[in-house]
Amino acid sequence: MALSRGELWRRKLLYPAHTFPIAAPPVIVALGLAAHAGVRAVVPALLAFLAGWLIQIGGVMTDNYVNLVEQPEDREHPELVAAVKAGTLTLVGLKRTIYLCYTLALAAGAYLLCIGGLPVLVIGLASIAASSIYSAGPYPLGRHGLADPLFFMFFGVVSVMASYFVQAAAAQGASWTSLAPLFALPPTVFVCSLPIGALTTNILIIDDIRDREFDVVKGKRTVAVRFGTEWSRAEFVMLLVLAYVVPLWLYLGHGFSAWALLPLLTIPYAASTARAIFILKRFEELVPMTPKAARLLLVYGVLLAIGVAA
Repeated sequence: MALSRGELWRRKLLYPAHTFPIAAPPVIVALGLAAHAGVRAVVPALLAFLAGWLIQIGGVMTDNYVNLVEQPEDREHPELVAAVKAGTLTLVGLKRTIYLCYTLALAAGAYLLCIGGLPVLVIGLASIAASSIYSAGPYPLGRHGLADPLFFMFFGVVSVMASYFVQAAAAQGASWTSLAPLFALPPTVFVCSLPIGALTTNILIIDDIRDREFDVVKGKRTVAVRFGTEWSRAEFVMLLVLAYVVPLWLYLGHGFSAWALLPLLTIPYAASTARAIFILKRFEELVPMTPKAARLLLVYGVLLAIGVAA
């Protein structure tokens, strides 16, 4: 059955069940860290979330646009193909939406630029570039098996550190003209970014395992295509281990209280997700695993934020 225009944009393009749980945890964790350090600033954090969410949506739109241009009969996204044929969705309209997302992200970042100066400008432009070159440009990274480090870096390390930085800059009342303050952030900010990057990358790994047959036809050389699904499953487990080692590291090595161990409560849910990734094979069976992994990321992020703020 064809989707209405509203359903199409909500469920297949804006995709809030997927994009929100990825965009929110870095900011939530940064708020917890900032509260612990006494530099919490809610407005800059919210603007950082808005800019990050818009950049992510722009990336999702770009990926769909490229797919529809290169694969007009894309079997992986029949709803989008049907919408284009019916006129419910146009490539021109999709392209305009991409530009709108990035423009609004820059608008949200304008205030942050006044607060944080040059580091904010560099991070913002680099994030937009990363969002775009995932699927577009002369060498789309997602099509050449390089998406995993891209996701880990920008949805984990960069997002958490940038969200913390703008709060610290607001608290200090300084607008920086060099990148030096980024490298002077507390080491725990970097440490807390690692599980967020790991669990976000695991969402991508599930997608790559699920879509492997489609990606082979499209000529995409994702990790699952290049090295096989067993390699991707092993990577999934290694990233899970990293995510659950970090709370212990914070508690034993960085002086945080036992509250930092709160994310360990999600281990049963993470284990059930990992078990499903190893057992389920069919595309239809794996589809629900992406939102499940996204929920794990969101809950983990909330618990980590509570733990480091205590």
